[in-house]
Amino acid sequence: MHNNESKNERDIQQTPAAAKRPTMLRRLLSHHELATLLLLLHAPVDAYAKPEIPMLKEAGLVESIASEAGAPRFRLTEEGNAILRGLGVK
Repeated sequence: MHNNESKNERDIQQTPAAAKRPTMLRRLLSHHELATLLLLLHAPVDAYAKPEIPMLKEAGLVESIASEAGAPRFRLTEEGNAILRGLGVK
């Protein structure tokens, strides 16, 4: 048993820090925020269309993009897509 423990400890020590999965969220998303992510799954939305956008941007789940009209719009980031995949949506 001791040999297995030391082997596991060595494996952990040899694993590069970059291989560790970062924590994606520091808090739970509200149902409104989840609904906004679902809306963004299909198409970018106007910057002020949903009041949840600033919180989702702060969490790194959405990003700003320029639209043809010049008004900011938002779309899902890779992290936002990962949240939806984790929920079985994508």
